[in-house]
Amino acid sequence: MTFDEILRDAGRQHFAPVYFLHGEEPYFIDRIERAVTELALPEAERSFNQTIVYGKDAEPRSLLDALRRYPMMSVRQLVVLREAQDMKGLNDLESYMENPMQTTVFVVAYKHKKYDLKTKFGKALAKNALVFESKKLYDNQVPDWVSGYCKSRKLSIEPPAAQLIAENLGADLSKISNEIDKLVLNLPPGTVVNAQHVQDYIGISKDYNVYELQKALAQRDAGKVFRIAQYFSANPGKNPLVLTISSLYAYFSKVYMLHFLKNKPDTEVLKVLELRSEWFLKEYKLAASHYSAAQTERVINLLHEYDLRSKGVENDLSNTGEDALMIELFYKIVNS
Repeated sequence: MTFDEILRDAGRQHFAPVYFLHGEEPYFIDRIERAVTELALPEAERSFNQTIVYGKDAEPRSLLDALRRYPMMSVRQLVVLREAQDMKGLNDLESYMENPMQTTVFVVAYKHKKYDLKTKFGKALAKNALVFESKKLYDNQVPDWVSGYCKSRKLSIEPPAAQLIAENLGADLSKISNEIDKLVLNLPPGTVVNAQHVQDYIGISKDYNVYELQKALAQRDAGKVFRIAQYFSANPGKNPLVLTISSLYAYFSKVYMLHFLKNKPDTEVLKVLELRSEWFLKEYKLAASHYSAAQTERVINLLHEYDLRSKGVENDLSNTGEDALMIELFYKIVNS
Protein backbone atom coordinates (compact mmCIF):
# COMPACT_ATOMS: atom_id res chain seq x y z
CA MET A 1 0.00 0.00 0.00
CA THR A 2 1.07 3.58 -0.57
CA PHE A 3 1.57 6.19 2.13
CA ASP A 4 -1.67 7.96 1.20
CA GLU A 5 -3.64 4.70 1.11
CA ILE A 6 -2.44 3.75 4.59
CA LEU A 7 -3.46 7.13 6.00
CA ARG A 8 -6.82 6.95 4.22
CA ASP A 9 -7.57 3.50 5.63
CA ALA A 10 -6.63 4.64 9.13
CA GLY A 11 -9.03 7.54 8.77
CA ARG A 12 -11.76 5.04 7.92
CA GLN A 13 -10.90 2.93 10.99
CA HIS A 14 -9.43 0.13 8.84
CA PHE A 15 -6.29 -1.08 10.62
CA ALA A 16 -3.82 -3.86 9.88
CA PRO A 17 -2.86 -6.18 12.75
CA VAL A 18 0.82 -5.35 12.13
CA TYR A 19 2.44 -2.32 10.48
CA PHE A 20 6.12 -2.87 9.75
CA LEU A 21 7.49 0.54 8.71
CA HIS A 22 11.11 0.57 7.57
CA GLY A 23 13.44 2.55 5.36
CA GLU A 24 15.79 5.50 5.11
CA GLU A 25 13.21 8.32 5.26
CA PRO A 26 11.94 8.76 8.84
CA TYR A 27 9.27 11.32 7.90
CA PHE A 28 6.78 8.85 6.38
CA ILE A 29 7.33 6.37 9.21
CA ASP A 30 6.61 9.05 11.81
CA ARG A 31 3.51 10.23 9.97
CA ILE A 32 2.01 6.75 9.69
CA GLU A 33 2.81 5.92 13.31
CA ARG A 34 1.25 9.18 14.48
CA ALA A 35 -1.88 8.65 12.38
CA VAL A 36 -2.45 5.11 13.64
CA THR A 37 -1.72 6.14 17.24
CA GLU A 38 -4.19 9.03 17.06
CA LEU A 39 -6.96 7.10 15.29
CA ALA A 40 -6.80 3.52 16.57
CA LEU A 41 -8.06 4.36 20.06
CA PRO A 42 -10.20 7.11 21.59
CA GLU A 43 -8.16 9.19 24.01
CA ALA A 44 -10.11 7.83 26.99
CA GLU A 45 -8.98 4.27 26.21
CA ARG A 46 -5.30 4.93 25.75
CA SER A 47 -4.29 4.70 29.40
CA PHE A 48 -5.18 0.98 29.55
CA ASN A 49 -5.15 -0.17 25.89
CA GLN A 50 -2.01 1.55 24.56
CA THR A 51 1.59 0.43 25.07
CA ILE A 52 4.58 2.32 23.66
CA VAL A 53 8.09 0.87 23.98
CA TYR A 54 11.49 1.80 22.53
CA GLY A 55 13.81 -0.66 20.84
CA LYS A 56 16.78 -0.19 23.15
CA ASP A 57 14.56 -0.94 26.18
CA ALA A 58 12.37 -3.64 24.63
CA GLU A 59 12.66 -7.24 25.82
CA PRO A 60 11.09 -9.84 23.50
CA ARG A 61 9.24 -11.85 26.16
CA SER A 62 7.64 -8.81 27.80
CA LEU A 63 6.71 -7.41 24.41
CA LEU A 64 5.13 -10.71 23.35
CA ASP A 65 3.08 -10.72 26.55
CA ALA A 66 1.84 -7.22 25.77
CA LEU A 67 1.00 -8.12 22.17
CA ARG A 68 -1.03 -11.17 23.20
CA ARG A 69 -3.13 -9.40 25.81
CA TYR A 70 -6.80 -8.84 25.07
CA PRO A 71 -8.08 -5.27 25.04
CA MET A 72 -10.02 -3.97 28.05
CA MET A 73 -13.57 -2.91 27.15
CA SER A 74 -12.54 -2.09 23.58
CA VAL A 75 -12.41 -3.73 20.16
CA ARG A 76 -8.62 -3.37 20.01
CA GLN A 77 -5.43 -2.49 21.81
CA LEU A 78 -2.45 -0.63 20.34
CA VAL A 79 1.22 -1.53 20.79
CA VAL A 80 3.92 0.69 19.27
CA LEU A 81 7.58 -0.29 19.01
CA ARG A 82 9.61 2.83 18.27
CA GLU A 83 13.25 2.80 17.15
CA ALA A 84 12.90 -0.91 16.40
CA GLN A 85 16.29 -0.92 14.69
CA ASP A 86 17.83 -0.68 18.19
CA MET A 87 16.03 -3.73 19.58
CA LYS A 88 18.09 -6.79 20.39
CA GLY A 89 16.05 -9.88 19.67
CA LEU A 90 13.65 -8.34 17.18
CA ASN A 91 13.66 -11.64 15.30
CA ASP A 92 12.32 -13.33 18.46
CA LEU A 93 8.96 -11.81 17.54
CA GLU A 94 8.79 -14.14 14.54
CA SER A 95 6.25 -16.48 16.15
CA TYR A 96 3.95 -13.52 16.71
CA MET A 97 4.38 -12.27 13.15
CA GLU A 98 3.36 -15.70 11.88
CA ASN A 99 0.08 -15.50 13.79
CA PRO A 100 -0.70 -11.94 14.95
CA MET A 101 -3.62 -11.17 17.27
CA GLN A 102 -6.54 -9.68 15.40
CA THR A 103 -7.46 -7.54 18.43
CA THR A 104 -4.00 -5.95 18.58
CA VAL A 105 -2.69 -3.22 16.28
CA PHE A 106 1.10 -3.49 16.38
CA VAL A 107 3.16 -0.66 14.84
CA VAL A 108 6.89 -1.31 14.31
CA ALA A 109 8.95 1.78 13.40
CA TYR A 110 12.29 0.57 12.03
CA LYS A 111 14.09 3.76 10.96
CA HIS A 112 17.01 4.98 8.88
CA LYS A 113 17.64 1.75 6.99
CA LYS A 114 15.87 -0.93 5.00
CA TYR A 115 15.09 -4.25 6.69
CA ASP A 116 16.12 -7.42 4.87
CA LEU A 117 12.80 -9.05 4.04
CA LYS A 118 14.54 -12.16 2.67
CA THR A 119 15.15 -13.43 6.19
CA LYS A 120 12.78 -15.88 7.88
CA PHE A 121 11.43 -13.05 10.01
CA GLY A 122 11.07 -10.87 6.91
CA LYS A 123 9.09 -13.56 5.10
CA ALA A 124 6.69 -13.79 8.05
CA LEU A 125 6.26 -10.01 7.82
CA ALA A 126 5.62 -10.13 4.09
CA LYS A 127 2.92 -12.76 4.62
CA ASN A 128 1.02 -11.32 7.59
CA ALA A 129 1.96 -7.65 8.06
CA LEU A 130 1.44 -4.44 6.19
CA VAL A 131 5.03 -3.70 5.18
CA PHE A 132 5.84 -0.15 4.10
CA GLU A 133 9.28 0.90 2.86
CA SER A 134 9.89 4.59 3.45
CA LYS A 135 12.22 5.74 0.68
CA LYS A 136 14.12 9.01 0.55
CA LEU A 137 13.06 11.34 -2.24
CA TYR A 138 15.43 12.27 -5.03
CA ASP A 139 16.27 15.97 -5.11
CA ASN A 140 14.19 16.52 -8.26
CA GLN A 141 11.13 15.04 -6.50
CA VAL A 142 11.22 17.45 -3.58
CA PRO A 143 9.53 20.51 -5.20
CA ASP A 144 6.49 18.41 -6.14
CA TRP A 145 6.39 17.02 -2.62
CA VAL A 146 6.49 20.59 -1.26
CA SER A 147 3.52 21.47 -3.48
CA GLY A 148 1.62 18.40 -2.31
CA TYR A 149 2.29 19.09 1.34
CA CYS A 150 1.16 22.70 0.95
CA LYS A 151 -2.05 21.46 -0.67
CA SER A 152 -2.65 19.08 2.25
CA ARG A 153 -2.33 22.11 4.55
CA LYS A 154 -4.84 24.14 2.50
CA LEU A 155 -2.25 26.32 0.76
CA SER A 156 -0.98 26.36 -2.80
CA ILE A 157 2.52 27.41 -3.82
CA GLU A 158 4.09 28.96 -6.90
CA PRO A 159 6.71 26.75 -8.64
CA PRO A 160 9.60 29.17 -7.96
CA ALA A 161 8.73 29.23 -4.24
CA ALA A 162 8.58 25.43 -4.09
CA GLN A 163 11.93 25.28 -5.88
CA LEU A 164 13.37 27.84 -3.47
CA ILE A 165 12.40 25.71 -0.46
CA ALA A 166 13.73 22.54 -2.08
CA GLU A 167 17.05 24.12 -3.07
CA ASN A 168 17.68 25.48 0.43
CA LEU A 169 16.36 22.71 2.66
CA GLY A 170 17.29 19.70 0.53
CA ALA A 171 15.39 16.44 0.95
CA ASP A 172 14.88 16.67 4.73
CA LEU A 173 11.10 16.23 4.71
CA SER A 174 10.68 16.66 8.46
CA LYS A 175 12.47 20.00 8.30
CA ILE A 176 10.52 21.09 5.22
CA SER A 177 7.17 20.17 6.77
CA ASN A 178 8.06 22.11 9.94
CA GLU A 179 8.97 25.17 7.89
CA ILE A 180 5.79 24.97 5.80
CA ASP A 181 3.81 24.73 9.02
CA LYS A 182 5.14 28.21 9.81
CA LEU A 183 3.43 29.40 6.63
CA VAL A 184 0.21 27.70 7.75
CA LEU A 185 0.32 29.59 11.05
CA ASN A 186 0.85 32.95 9.37
CA LEU A 187 -1.20 32.76 6.16
CA PRO A 188 -4.96 32.27 5.68
CA PRO A 189 -6.18 29.05 3.99
CA GLY A 190 -6.18 29.30 0.22
CA THR A 191 -3.15 31.61 0.04
CA VAL A 192 -0.87 31.12 -2.96
CA VAL A 193 2.58 31.03 -1.38
CA ASN A 194 5.23 33.02 -3.24
CA ALA A 195 8.94 33.66 -2.77
CA GLN A 196 8.26 36.72 -0.59
CA HIS A 197 6.21 34.59 1.81
CA VAL A 198 9.08 32.08 1.96
CA GLN A 199 11.50 34.87 2.82
CA ASP A 200 9.20 36.49 5.40
CA TYR A 201 8.13 33.37 7.31
CA ILE A 202 10.82 30.75 6.66
CA GLY A 203 13.81 33.06 6.36
CA ILE A 204 15.13 31.93 2.98
CA SER A 205 16.21 34.92 0.92
CA LYS A 206 14.18 35.24 -2.26
CA ASP A 207 16.97 37.22 -3.93
CA TYR A 208 20.13 35.48 -2.74
CA ASN A 209 19.95 31.72 -3.20
CA VAL A 210 21.18 29.05 -5.60
CA TYR A 211 18.02 29.24 -7.69
CA GLU A 212 18.49 32.99 -8.27
CA LEU A 213 22.20 32.39 -8.93
CA GLN A 214 21.29 29.96 -11.71
CA LYS A 215 18.95 32.53 -13.27
CA ALA A 216 21.58 35.26 -13.07
CA LEU A 217 24.23 33.03 -14.64
CA ALA A 218 21.74 31.97 -17.33
CA GLN A 219 21.34 35.63 -18.30
CA ARG A 220 25.05 36.42 -17.83
CA ASP A 221 23.96 39.13 -15.38
CA ALA A 222 27.38 39.75 -13.83
CA GLY A 223 26.13 42.39 -11.40
CA LYS A 224 23.54 40.12 -9.87
CA VAL A 225 25.89 37.13 -9.86
CA PHE A 226 28.44 38.99 -7.77
CA ARG A 227 25.82 40.45 -5.39
CA ILE A 228 24.73 36.87 -4.73
CA ALA A 229 28.37 35.84 -4.33
CA GLN A 230 28.86 38.53 -1.67
CA TYR A 231 25.77 37.27 0.18
CA PHE A 232 27.03 33.69 -0.01
CA SER A 233 30.42 34.80 1.34
CA ALA A 234 28.71 36.49 4.29
CA ASN A 235 26.58 33.38 4.98
CA PRO A 236 28.90 30.41 4.32
CA GLY A 237 26.94 28.05 6.57
CA LYS A 238 23.83 28.47 4.45
CA ASN A 239 25.62 28.34 1.11
CA PRO A 240 28.65 26.00 1.18
CA LEU A 241 30.60 26.08 -2.06
CA VAL A 242 30.50 22.29 -2.53
CA LEU A 243 26.68 22.27 -2.56
CA THR A 244 26.50 25.37 -4.77
CA ILE A 245 28.78 23.70 -7.33
CA SER A 246 26.68 20.52 -7.19
CA SER A 247 23.50 22.48 -7.95
CA LEU A 248 25.16 24.38 -10.80
CA TYR A 249 26.55 21.15 -12.25
CA ALA A 250 23.06 19.64 -12.37
CA TYR A 251 21.72 22.85 -13.92
CA PHE A 252 24.31 23.25 -16.68
CA SER A 253 24.20 19.53 -17.45
CA LYS A 254 20.57 20.01 -18.43
CA VAL A 255 21.42 23.13 -20.42
CA TYR A 256 24.01 21.04 -22.28
CA MET A 257 21.49 18.29 -23.00
CA LEU A 258 19.02 20.88 -24.26
CA HIS A 259 21.39 21.81 -27.10
CA PHE A 260 20.90 18.30 -28.51
CA LEU A 261 17.11 18.38 -28.13
CA LYS A 262 16.42 21.53 -30.15
CA ASN A 263 14.14 19.86 -32.68
CA LYS A 264 12.23 17.77 -30.15
CA PRO A 265 8.74 18.73 -28.95
CA ASP A 266 8.57 20.38 -25.53
CA THR A 267 6.74 17.40 -24.03
CA GLU A 268 9.67 15.15 -24.87
CA VAL A 269 12.24 17.70 -23.69
CA LEU A 270 10.45 18.05 -20.34
CA LYS A 271 10.56 14.29 -19.90
CA VAL A 272 14.24 13.92 -20.84
CA LEU A 273 15.34 16.84 -18.64
CA GLU A 274 13.01 15.73 -15.81
CA LEU A 275 11.44 19.17 -15.57
CA ARG A 276 8.00 19.61 -14.06
CA SER A 277 6.56 22.31 -16.31
CA GLU A 278 7.18 24.52 -19.33
CA TRP A 279 7.69 27.38 -16.89
CA PHE A 280 11.06 25.87 -15.91
CA LEU A 281 11.88 24.92 -19.49
CA LYS A 282 11.79 28.60 -20.49
CA GLU A 283 14.66 29.33 -18.14
CA TYR A 284 16.77 26.50 -19.53
CA LYS A 285 16.09 27.70 -23.06
CA LEU A 286 17.22 31.18 -22.01
CA ALA A 287 20.46 29.76 -20.64
CA ALA A 288 20.99 27.76 -23.85
CA SER A 289 20.60 30.98 -25.85
CA HIS A 290 23.41 32.60 -23.82
CA TYR A 291 25.73 29.58 -23.73
CA SER A 292 26.53 27.57 -26.85
CA ALA A 293 27.08 23.84 -26.52
CA ALA A 294 30.84 24.40 -26.50
CA GLN A 295 30.55 27.16 -23.88
CA THR A 296 28.29 24.99 -21.72
CA GLU A 297 30.83 22.19 -21.93
CA ARG A 298 33.53 24.58 -20.74
CA VAL A 299 31.31 25.60 -17.80
CA ILE A 300 30.79 21.96 -16.82
CA ASN A 301 34.56 21.40 -16.95
CA LEU A 302 35.07 24.49 -14.79
CA LEU A 303 32.59 23.19 -12.23
CA HIS A 304 34.40 19.86 -12.10
CA GLU A 305 37.75 21.61 -11.66
CA TYR A 306 36.51 23.91 -8.89
CA ASP A 307 34.69 21.09 -7.14
CA LEU A 308 38.05 19.35 -6.77
CA ARG A 309 39.78 22.56 -5.72
CA SER A 310 37.09 23.28 -3.10
CA LYS A 311 37.94 19.88 -1.60
CA GLY A 312 41.66 20.70 -1.48
CA VAL A 313 42.74 18.85 -4.63
CA GLU A 314 45.50 20.85 -6.36
CA ASN A 315 44.55 23.82 -4.21
CA ASP A 316 45.79 25.02 -0.83
CA LEU A 317 42.63 26.25 0.90
CA SER A 318 44.74 28.08 3.47
CA ASN A 319 45.98 30.35 0.66
CA THR A 320 42.92 30.37 -1.61
CA GLY A 321 39.80 30.17 0.53
CA GLU A 322 36.28 29.28 -0.54
CA ASP A 323 35.29 32.92 -1.05
CA ALA A 324 38.11 33.53 -3.51
CA LEU A 325 37.41 30.25 -5.31
CA MET A 326 33.73 31.11 -5.62
CA ILE A 327 34.34 34.59 -7.06
CA GLU A 328 36.93 33.16 -9.47
CA LEU A 329 34.56 30.41 -10.60
CA PHE A 330 31.59 32.73 -11.15
CA TYR A 331 33.75 35.18 -13.08
CA LYS A 332 34.98 32.42 -15.40
CA ILE A 333 31.43 31.11 -15.96
CA VAL A 334 30.02 34.54 -16.83
CA ASN A 335 32.91 35.15 -19.20
CA SER A 336 33.14 31.64 -20.68
